[in-house]
Amino acid sequence: MALFATSVFILLGFIYWATAGYMADQTDETIEAEVLGLAEQYQRHGLNGLVSVIRERVARDPNGKSVYLFTARNRVKLAGNLDQWPVEVLSKESLSEEGWLNFVLEKENSPWNVDRLVRGKIFVVHGELSLLVGRDIQELMTVKKLIERALSWGMGITLAFALMGGVMMTRSMARRIEMFNVTSQRIMNGNLALRIPTKGTHDDFDQLAANLNMMLDRIVQLMEGIRHVSDNIAHDLKTPLTRLRNQLETTLLMVKEPEAKEEVGKALAEADQMLATFNALLRIARLESGGKLTHVSEVDVSALVLDAVEFYEVLAEEKEQRLELSVAPDVQVNGDRDLLFQAISNLIDNAIKYTPAHGTIKVEVETVGVQVIIRVLDSGIGIPESEREKVFQRFYRVAKSRSEPGNGLGLSLVSAIVSLHEGRIALSDADPGLCVELTLSQVSHIPMRRRLNGKQSSSA
Repeated sequence: MALFATSVFILLGFIYWATAGYMADQTDETIEAEVLGLAEQYQRHGLNGLVSVIRERVARDPNGKSVYLFTARNRVKLAGNLDQWPVEVLSKESLSEEGWLNFVLEKENSPWNVDRLVRGKIFVVHGELSLLVGRDIQELMTVKKLIERALSWGMGITLAFALMGGVMMTRSMARRIEMFNVTSQRIMNGNLALRIPTKGTHDDFDQLAANLNMMLDRIVQLMEGIRHVSDNIAHDLKTPLTRLRNQLETTLLMVKEPEAKEEVGKALAEADQMLATFNALLRIARLESGGKLTHVSEVDVSALVLDAVEFYEVLAEEKEQRLELSVAPDVQVNGDRDLLFQAISNLIDNAIKYTPAHGTIKVEVETVGVQVIIRVLDSGIGIPESEREKVFQRFYRVAKSRSEPGNGLGLSLVSAIVSLHEGRIALSDADPGLCVELTLSQVSHIPMRRRLNGKQSSSA
C-alpha cells in the first residue's frame, strides 16, 4: 500500500505540475510578451508613443485581465488603469530579482470593482520611467485550488481503495496460508491421506499445493514400501516362531533334568519376547493403516485406568514401588476400549519398568474444559529432551535404558492409538523421572477420591 501510495502521489504531482504549472507559465509568458512589446514601442516611438499604446489598450478592453501602470519621476502616473503603485512594490518585500511580484488589488483601486489577485512584472523603461505590466490570476488560482482539491480527493479515494484491496488480498492470502497450515498440521498429526486442496486457478498457491501433494504422495509411497517390508517380515516370521514356541513348550514338558529344563525355559521366554515384538509390529501396522476406529463406544476412562492400575499393582509391589492414583470418576470418552486399555497399560508398564525400587509412580485423570488428560508420572531414569520425539519411532530406545528388557515399540504403539483417537501425547520432566500426558476429548466428569496401597490420593 505504501509503494502504491507513493507511485500515485508522484503521478498526481506530475499531473498538477503539468496543468497548474503550465497555466502559470503561460501567464508569465504572456506578461513577458507584453513587456517586450511595450519596450519596442518605446524604442520606436518614444515616450508619447508608449503612453498612446497603453491608453489605447486600456480603452479597448477596460474590463480585461491586463493591468498597466506607467509612471515618471516621483511615481507620477502617465498612463494605465491603476492609480497608484501596489503596497508590495513600495515595500519591495515581495519583489523578486527579476521584478516579478504577486499582489492583491483592492476593489477601490481595481478596474473590476472587486478584490483581485494580480501577478505582474516591473520594467524600468528609461531613467526614472517605470512600467508595471500584470495579469489578473484570480481565475488561475481558483482553477489551481480546484485541481488541488480534486487531486486531494483522488489521493484519498485511491488510498481508500488501495487499503480495501490490500485488506482483501491479505485476507485471501491469509486464508490460503491458513488452509496450508491446518492441512499440514493434520498431516503431521498422522493423517497422511489428507492433501492440500487447490482452487483450480493455477496460481502460485495452486502450483505450491500441487508440488506439496506430489511430494506427500511420494513420501507415502516410500513409507508404505518400508512399512510393507517390515510388516511382511513380521507376518512371515510369526508363524514359524509360533511353531518354535509350541515345540519348546512341548519339550519343556518332556525334559526331566533341572538344568535342561531351565535352558528350555529361557529359550521359551526368548521366543515369547520375539512373538510379542512381532505382535506389536503387526498391531501398529494395523492401527496406522486402518485410518479410523472400527469399535467406537463411550468408554469410562476412570474405570479403565483403575482396572489397568489394579492389573499392575502386584508388579509394583514386587519392586516395592508406591503407586499413587488421582482420578476423576465417570469421565467418558468416545473410543475403542481395548486400544485405550492397551495404551494406558503400556505407559504404566514402562513406568514400573524404568522406576527403581522404592520409587513412586503416579497415575492421574483430570478434565480441563472439554478435554480429558491422563498422566503417568514416574521417578525413574526419564528421557532426555533431545530424544523425546525419537522414542515414538519403532525400535528406538534411549541409550541408558538398553539394559532393561523391551523392544522399543511400546511408545510407538501408544502414539498410534492416541493418533487414531485424534488425541495428543506429550513427554515432559517429572523432576525426577518422566511425565507422559495423553489428551483426549471428554464426555463428562465428576471428582472423586481413592486410597491405593495404603496411600491417600485425591482427585483434582
